[in-house]
Amino acid sequence: MAEPLELKKTLNLPKTDFPMKAGLPQNEPKQLEAWQGGNLYERILETRKGKPLFVLHDGPPYPTGEIHLGTGLNKILKDLVVKTKSMAGHYAPYVPGWDCHGLPIETQVEKELGGKGKVPPAEFRKLCRQFAVRYVEQHKKDFKRLGIFGRWNDPYLTMSHEYEATIAGAFLDFMEKGYVYRGRKPVYWCIYDSTALAEAEVEYEDHSSPSIWVKFGVVGGGKGDAAGTGKVPLEQKIGSDVSAVIWTTTPWTIPHNRALAFHPDFEYAVVETEKGALLLAADRVAAFKAECGIKESRVRATFKGRDFEGMIFQHPFVPIQVPGILADYVTLDQGSGIVHTAPGHGADDFYSGQKYGLEIYAPIDDKGVYLEGLPEYRGKDVFTANPIIVKLLGDRGALLGHHEYKHSYPHCWRCHNPVIFRATEQWFIKMDQAAHGREKTLRQEALQEIHQVKWFPAWGEDRMYEMIEKRPDWCVSRQRFWGVPIIVFYCQGCGKRLEDFKALRNVVKWFEREGADAWYQHTPEELLPADTKCACGGSKWRKENDILDVWFDSGSSNLAVLKGAEWPADVYLEGPDQYRGWFHSSLLVATGVRDASPYRGVVTHGWTLDEQGRPMSKSLGNALYPIEICERWGADLLRLWVGSVEYQADVKMSERVMTQLSEAYRKIRNTFRFALGNLGDFDPSRDVLSNEQLEEIDRWMLDRTAELLKKCREWYANYEFHRVYHAIHDYCVVDLSAFYFDVLKDRLYTKAPRNKSRCSAQTAVWKISSALVRLAAPILVFTAEEIWKYLPKEQSECESVHMTLFPEADALACRIAKDAAEKWERLAQVRSAVLVALEQARAAKTIGGGLEAKVQLHAGPQAAGLQRLLEEKQAVLPALFIVSQVAVQPSAIAGSIPAETFPGLAIRIERADGSKCERCWNYSERVGENSRYPTVCERCSEALAEIEGSLGQASSHQRHSL
Repeated sequence: MAEPLELKKTLNLPKTDFPMKAGLPQNEPKQLEAWQGGNLYERILETRKGKPLFVLHDGPPYPTGEIHLGTGLNKILKDLVVKTKSMAGHYAPYVPGWDCHGLPIETQVEKELGGKGKVPPAEFRKLCRQFAVRYVEQHKKDFKRLGIFGRWNDPYLTMSHEYEATIAGAFLDFMEKGYVYRGRKPVYWCIYDSTALAEAEVEYEDHSSPSIWVKFGVVGGGKGDAAGTGKVPLEQKIGSDVSAVIWTTTPWTIPHNRALAFHPDFEYAVVETEKGALLLAADRVAAFKAECGIKESRVRATFKGRDFEGMIFQHPFVPIQVPGILADYVTLDQGSGIVHTAPGHGADDFYSGQKYGLEIYAPIDDKGVYLEGLPEYRGKDVFTANPIIVKLLGDRGALLGHHEYKHSYPHCWRCHNPVIFRATEQWFIKMDQAAHGREKTLRQEALQEIHQVKWFPAWGEDRMYEMIEKRPDWCVSRQRFWGVPIIVFYCQGCGKRLEDFKALRNVVKWFEREGADAWYQHTPEELLPADTKCACGGSKWRKENDILDVWFDSGSSNLAVLKGAEWPADVYLEGPDQYRGWFHSSLLVATGVRDASPYRGVVTHGWTLDEQGRPMSKSLGNALYPIEICERWGADLLRLWVGSVEYQADVKMSERVMTQLSEAYRKIRNTFRFALGNLGDFDPSRDVLSNEQLEEIDRWMLDRTAELLKKCREWYANYEFHRVYHAIHDYCVVDLSAFYFDVLKDRLYTKAPRNKSRCSAQTAVWKISSALVRLAAPILVFTAEEIWKYLPKEQSECESVHMTLFPEADALACRIAKDAAEKWERLAQVRSAVLVALEQARAAKTIGGGLEAKVQLHAGPQAAGLQRLLEEKQAVLPALFIVSQVAVQPSAIAGSIPAETFPGLAIRIERADGSKCERCWNYSERVGENSRYPTVCERCSEALAEIEGSLGQASSHQRHSL
C-alpha cells in the first residue's frame, strides 16, 4: 500500500503568478506597446462590425502646452463612454481631434519670433502649422499613456486641407442662405491681440476700475409737465442750475458719450445738495449720497423718466450737447438710474443709438489708442487714458465722486487682459434671420433643436436655451492670419462684393487641394473661375483680409468629421464653458447648414479643484498633471479617480485623494488575486458545473452578481460612472472578500481538487471574476487586461478583455427561488452578528481564533421564523461563520448574550469540542478515528480518501496507456 500523503501537500492553497504589487508606472507602458503592436483598437472595431453605431464626437483642444488635469478628466471620461458603449455591443469609433487655428497658437509663435509682424503672412502660417503639429504629437503620446483608445494615427485637425475646405464651404452656405452681413457695431475687442472676440472667447475675471459719478448740465427741452404747473417748459420746472448724474466704471468712454438714457417708468428727483442741484433716480439718492459723501439734500421736485426724452444736456468737456433717451435696460441696481450712453462702445448703447439715430462714434485704433479728441488723451490707449479723463472731469468741475471699484470684468480668454467694446466693421451671422425659403429664424430653429437633445445633467437644456435665446448676432470675423479666410471678393472697379456662389465655391476646391494657404499664395484671378466678372464688367478683384472666428472652425467639426450615418453624433462631452463655446457654435453651424442639431446628447463635466476647492493653476502652485500622476501612481489610478467622482459637479484632486484611491485599488486587486489564486487548477472546459449542480450559496452569489451587473450596465448607459465604481468596489471588498470568499476558503482549500463542492465554488468564482473584470475594464483599463491574461478562459474567448462584451445578467443568473434568496440574506445578517460576538470572545481570551470556537444559537419569537431557518441550515453554519461547530438550541441558552445587530437572536461563544485537525485546523471530536491519518478530522479523512482514489485512477490510467 502506498505511503500516506504529506498532509500539507494535499491542501489546495492559492497559487497564481498574478503579482500582488501592481507596478503600474513600470508595467503600463509595456502594455501600451503590446496594444499598439497588436493593433488592438482596429481589432476591437473589426469585432464590432455590423453592430449598432454609437458616435462620441471629440471636442478639439488646442495643441498648446502639456495636457493638464482638466484635459485628462475630459479625455478619460470620453474613453469611458466609448469603451462602455463598445463593450455593450456597439460599433463605437473614436476619432480624436485638435483645434489648430486661432490666437493661442498665434500668440505662442509670436513669442518664439520675438514679436508681431516679423515674417510675411504665408511664412507666419507655416510656423503656426509647425507649432500645432509639434504639440499634437505630444498630446497624442500623453493621451495614449492614459489608456485611451482611438484613431491616433489619423485624427482630425482643423488645419487639414479637407477640414479647412469644409469650414469655408459652411460659411458660404450661411452666406448663400442670407444669414451673413457686414456691419459696424460694437464687439468685444482685445487691444493686445488686435482682434475682435466672440462671446465664447471672453472670460470674466476680477478687475479694479475707476468708479466715477459725473455731472451733465441741463440745457433745455424735454416732454414732461410737472403736476399743477401748466405748460411751463421742463427746464424751467426743474431749474436752470440742475445737472443730471451718471455713473460709470469706464471713464475712457466719456469722450464718446452721445446720450443719457432714462427708464420711462422710474421716478426721478431733483435734489438740492452742497454739490449743486442734481437729477437722478429717486430710489438711488441714498446710495449716491453715501458713495459721494453728501451730507445735506432736499428734494425739489420729482418727474417720470419719460419726461426727459428729448431733453438736451451739455457734455462735461467735449463741445457737444447730447439728448435724453428712453431705455428699458436702465436698472436701479447701481449707479444713478441715468445711463451714460456711448453707442460705439456697448451693445445696449448701440441699439439705442440705432433707435434714436445717434452717431456710432468710436475713433480708436486696433490697439485701443484714441485717434481723435482733446490733447490730454489723444494718442493714448484707453486704459492709460482712464486717470487722465478722471482728472479732466475734476478740473472741469464735473466729477462728483471717484473711487476704485472691484468687479467682474470681461477679459480675453487667451492673453487674460481686459477687453473693450469697440464699434468696428465686422462680418456677422444674423440670429434673427430666416434662411431663404424657411420661415423660422436661425435663433428659433436652434432653440427648437435644443429640446430634441438629451442633456446630462438636465439643467444643461435650460442653460443652452438661455445662451441661444439672449445672444446677439454672431461676430465671425477676426483680424488675424492663422485661420480660414473669409471667402469674399470685392470688385476693384466699383467695390461691389462678388455674389456668384458657384464662382466662390471654386475657392473651396483650391482649399481641398492646398488648404487655406491657397488664399495667400494665389491671386483672386487664379482662385476664381476664368472670366469671373462683376455686374459693372470689371474682372479685377480684391480679397477680404479677415479670417473666420475659430469657434466657427470648431463648430464645423461635425460637418468635417462625421460621415454618413455618423451624423448627428450620439453625444458631445465637454466642460461647462462649452455652453458658450463648442456646444454653442456646433449647434448654430449645424442648424444653419443642415437644419438640425449635430448631437443627440450632451454630457457636461465640472472643473478640477485642489483640496481647498481652488481651481488648479501653475501660478498657485497647486496644479497636478496627468503625466506626473502616471509616473508616480499609474494611469489606472487616475482613471479610478475619474471613475469615482461625481464628475458633473466640480471635482477635487489632491495627494490625500490619490492615497485613498491607492488603498481602494489595492483591495480590488487583492480580491481578483484571491480569485485567480483559487482558479489555478480550474479548466472551464472540464470543471464548470451546471447551475443545477451548484451549491445554493454559490447560486445565490451568482444571482447577486447578475443583479450588480444589471445595475452597472444601466449606470454605464446613463454615464453614471461613479455609481459603477462604488458598486464594484463595495462588492469586491464587502460581499466577496469579507464574506463570500472568506466563507469559501475551507471548501476551496480542504476539499479534494475535483470534488463537486469545490468545483461548485470554483465555477462561481470563475463566473463572478469573469463578469467583474469585464465590468471594470473601461475604468481599470490596464489592470483588467492584466487580470484577463491570468483568468482561465474558454477557447472561444477573445485575447483582450477590451475585445469582449459585457456579460448578460440573464446568462449569469441562476434564478434561485425568492424565498431561498431571502434566507441567505437573513443568514448573512446572522453571520454579521456572530462575527461581532466572536470578536468579543477573542478580546475576552475565551478563544484565540474563530476555528477554536463553538457557537450556540437560539432565536426567540421576536426574530420570526429564524429558529426554523437556523435548524434548516445548521449543516452550513460552521462554514458560514468560519468556526468549528455550531449548535442550534431549541430553548434559551444559559450565559448567552443578545445579538446587538439582530433582535431576538441569542449567541453564546465557547471553546470548540474535541481536538484540532492537523490538516484543516477545525476542531472535532472525531480526530484520531482514521488510523492511516490519525491527526485529521472526519471531513479531511473523506477528502484524503478522494484524493488517494483520484491518484490511483491516474496511476491506473497511466499503466494502461503504456
